[in-house]
Amino acid sequence: LGVCQRNHKQWNQRRVRAGSATSSGIQYERSYRWKFGQFRHLCGRASLPTGHIKISVSRNSVFEDSFSQILNIPPQDLKRRLFISFKGEEGLDYGGLAREWFFLLSHEMLNPMYCLFEYASKNNYSLQINPASYINPHHLTYFKFVGRIIALALFHNKYIDKGFTLPFYKRILDKPLTMLDLKSVDEDFYNSLKWVKENDVEECGLELTFAHEFEVLGEVKTHELKPGGEDILVTEENKEEYVNLMVSWRFTRGVEEQFKSFLEGFNEIVPIQWLQYFDERELELILVGIQDFDVQDWQTHTQYRTYRRTDKQIQWFWAFVNEISDEQRSRLLQFVTGTCRLPIGGFSELMGSNGAQKFTIEKVGKENWLPRSHTCFNRLDLPPYRSYEQLKQKLLLAIEETEGFGQE
Repeated sequence: LGVCQRNHKQWNQRRVRAGSATSSGIQYERSYRWKFGQFRHLCGRASLPTGHIKISVSRNSVFEDSFSQILNIPPQDLKRRLFISFKGEEGLDYGGLAREWFFLLSHEMLNPMYCLFEYASKNNYSLQINPASYINPHHLTYFKFVGRIIALALFHNKYIDKGFTLPFYKRILDKPLTMLDLKSVDEDFYNSLKWVKENDVEECGLELTFAHEFEVLGEVKTHELKPGGEDILVTEENKEEYVNLMVSWRFTRGVEEQFKSFLEGFNEIVPIQWLQYFDERELELILVGIQDFDVQDWQTHTQYRTYRRTDKQIQWFWAFVNEISDEQRSRLLQFVTGTCRLPIGGFSELMGSNGAQKFTIEKVGKENWLPRSHTCFNRLDLPPYRSYEQLKQKLLLAIEETEGFGQE
């Protein structure tokens, strides 16, 4: 696959309960719905049952109006019912206006035009903190505000318009980041570190040091990975430490204070420990929501490699997609494409690493293999299973019983 991102699931089948196979498939110990229910229970206990908080905004200045009001309201009061009104419009908010407000506000405040956030890469429209955000003298206050809004969306069970990178969600959850997490956000950086790991740096005479230069707004800066790093050469003996420090720095470079402010605002509404049961994909799911999928649109804009549309495995696959819930369809889409969101134009506008790339199913492997995904190609490697029940079992393992997420 060259330098393409190739994602596959790592499985831990020991977590499947013994003797749990039923006619409806395997019952899994882990339950997304149980986790979500526990989180909603915590939010319900913390919400204030009396009174409401009124927020009045103009559609033309929803970001500025919301910013000036939200930060002046004590965090505890924001746990009351939100009553949203749009200036010049009549109507009572029974929840619909609040949903619209979260969607419109998130669309504005996360817009890269404001320089607070940026797209992860030219073909990855997930968002990450922009290191150049410091150009705004009040940027840390804005990040605290954004943290509050994201947590409020979770607390009040509302969705936002745009999603963040999976490494960003991992940082919110305080989960360790690895070199493999780099691939979707900075493939060149990933490949350079991969080269260091796989080659003898002393034989190549690169004379790398524990320091790295980077550019922000045209200014070249040098960051020492450890004290005195500019004078410490990378050797075969210490290169593992070098790679680990580079990975840690790449995810925090120039954004440490911004992320700290974001978490400060976030924790005022939702303590991080409330999210301890979720993984990064589940956090994305509850924040951006489960989509109403048009399975016919999905099927129409799917292409096949070494399979034919009439093959029984393909017929079984679409029977499976029609049978499962929207939650599971979201996880299936996330497994294959890297995100549970669709473009405005639906499946016909799915993008890959080289531009438009349809959802693809390819025959790969043997019947006892597990499915794999290649997110840069929006491709599912589907082995030639011998029965519908076998296909269903293996795919459910892929989307519901994931212990980790590997890239190679």
